[in-house]
Amino acid sequence: MFNYQRSKETESERSERPDGSRDPLKNIGVDTGGTFTDIVMRIDGDLFTHKVLSTPQNPALAVVQGVSEIVGGVCNPDVSADTERLDIVHGSTVATNALLERRGARIALVTTKDFEDILEIGRQARPNLYDFFVERPAPLVPADRRFGISERTLHTGEIQAEIEPSDLEALASELATLELDAIAVCFLFAYVNPQNEQIVAKHLTRLGISVSCSHEVLPEYREYARFSTTVANAYIHPTLERHLSTLTDSAQFPTAFRLMLSNGGCISAENFESAGIRTVLSGPAGGVIGAYQVAKTAGYDQIITFDMGGTSTDVSLCNSGISVTTESTISGLPIKVPLIDIHTVGAGGGSVATVDAGGALRVGPESAGADPGPICYGNDGEEVTVTDANLYLGRIAATQFLGGAMSLDTDKTRTHIEEFAQRLGIPPLQAADGILKVANATMERAIKVISVERGFDTRDFTLVSFGGAGGLHAAFMAENLGIKTVLIPPNGGLLSAYGMLFADVVKDYSQTVLWQFEKSGEGSENLVKALNDGFGTLLSRAEDEMEIEGFAPHQLKIDRSLDMRYEGQSYELNIPCFTIEHAPSNEIAETLVAKFHAAHELRFGYARTDAPVEVVNLRLTATGETDKPPIQSVPLADTDASQAFTVQNFVIFEGEVLPTDFYRREALRPGNRIAGPAVVTEFSATTVIPPNFSAVVDTYQNLILAKK
Repeated sequence: MFNYQRSKETESERSERPDGSRDPLKNIGVDTGGTFTDIVMRIDGDLFTHKVLSTPQNPALAVVQGVSEIVGGVCNPDVSADTERLDIVHGSTVATNALLERRGARIALVTTKDFEDILEIGRQARPNLYDFFVERPAPLVPADRRFGISERTLHTGEIQAEIEPSDLEALASELATLELDAIAVCFLFAYVNPQNEQIVAKHLTRLGISVSCSHEVLPEYREYARFSTTVANAYIHPTLERHLSTLTDSAQFPTAFRLMLSNGGCISAENFESAGIRTVLSGPAGGVIGAYQVAKTAGYDQIITFDMGGTSTDVSLCNSGISVTTESTISGLPIKVPLIDIHTVGAGGGSVATVDAGGALRVGPESAGADPGPICYGNDGEEVTVTDANLYLGRIAATQFLGGAMSLDTDKTRTHIEEFAQRLGIPPLQAADGILKVANATMERAIKVISVERGFDTRDFTLVSFGGAGGLHAAFMAENLGIKTVLIPPNGGLLSAYGMLFADVVKDYSQTVLWQFEKSGEGSENLVKALNDGFGTLLSRAEDEMEIEGFAPHQLKIDRSLDMRYEGQSYELNIPCFTIEHAPSNEIAETLVAKFHAAHELRFGYARTDAPVEVVNLRLTATGETDKPPIQSVPLADTDASQAFTVQNFVIFEGEVLPTDFYRREALRPGNRIAGPAVVTEFSATTVIPPNFSAVVDTYQNLILAKK
């Protein structure tokens, strides 16, 4: 499963350089997914790609294997001899899967006495109002492992009740009997004054297990979200730690590497202690970063990213920039950390097709994953998947999968599709086509959630499709959504890993303040001074922590913003905050309030210009910029794509069997045009061009699809 472009100089030429210089730094992005683990490596101006099947029982094994194979295949096979020359950014689904599958650590919660059931009570919200049989997800910490201790911090930060040493000793003794992996400590108003949390955490560290404190994980108000996020961090911490230990204990992997974060940045792996929960969507975040960089370079600034992998599909709307949110729910758990605004649904190439009790066809969210995988992989899989349906309809070249390194089992696939069709009581072609249409409908709904439901018109956007299965469905999705243009980048099946090469080192900081704006006078001056002081404290923390990452203060890009709302509201909007040290106080207040009114009207259709406005949270993001791989343009060639033609096969579209030309993506040149129906194959993905579509290769080697 190894694929790479020819280097400018061979390995022997590198080792014999007259100046005696060492091999160049190898920048590597690694994305661990449910079906495949993807690796992209850049050496100087050359890009190398690799895929290996994931190892669900221990995802780190596939990471070590993939990195060793790609480095050994291009350079010296003895990878362990030069691991310090590997600059790796690693994104994974380890934390996400621990939450989704409830396979995290055995943890306990220590909180203010009489508030032990906050996780159980939640917000008392009913997302399915008329569902009498709905089952709420169980808390990550059962009632018998939730402990209250007598303490009280007021909303002003005053310590009303200190912790008694005897209570602390009794708590530690009881926790020591429970064979715990981690502990979460969450006290009321700890975001204002963390003293009591710090006392408890310091005492419990003698138990020899990790302790997550809410004032470190999320120093913001609203106790349910703060408790839930801190508990989730404690829940995944030991799992993530074991994953990272497997990597660092391997002689074939460097001890120093970076972790991709959900906000689109990355941090050093050794500094992940309080940031574990910030990795939950790190893989999909890499995909959005890569898609936006590629699309922006090609001249497309308004895009919808469509990442269809083996187990799920992730979509994100980028309206002249990447959207970041602090509100997310994973497996019913509120997670309140900055992350790229990504909506995920359980529809992927490995999504399993089933027949429900009423005889209706359903697809997903269950997935065949990497083991056993789709039936066509030839393993022990017995359940029909989306990939099997695509193969049955002729849209995947069975002998060219993964660049020819893996052949698909068409006979076994045909047998199971026919058996599945009998259960539905319809012809096999209709069953296969129905599987794809149901999967497409699920993914179309996901795109509407981030676009139509938020006031955006999908016709104003370009669909950027990637992931191993994205190109198989992108044109059909675009047609149904009224999207005029589809952009499919080269190596689309590895774009999440590729996007990690663009990741800067990013850290987010926040603090709840709950201040009200005064339009003029002394109140404005006091508020602006408080804003300056508050941001100054966050900036000081940022500079100290980013220095550990290797960035001096003058190398940092600092972005400030405010979470604002009307008085009495229970939700906020994030408003960018310009540098405020030197402007008049009343102008600053008026400008920020005006920005909030405008944002509120855009988001909700109205603004209450006469209502008082509050600042809820201060937010500061510190960015240390890294070197980015260049996206090279190539001069346009002929429109004729015959040099990339491989074979003509029959492919089924809407029940009609059509002769379809197959092309090899690597042989296409900028300027080449392809009329549908056609199929373009490459190492990491397959692109289907329906009969009513055509495609052209642009100067950046992107495949641009549009209706004829």
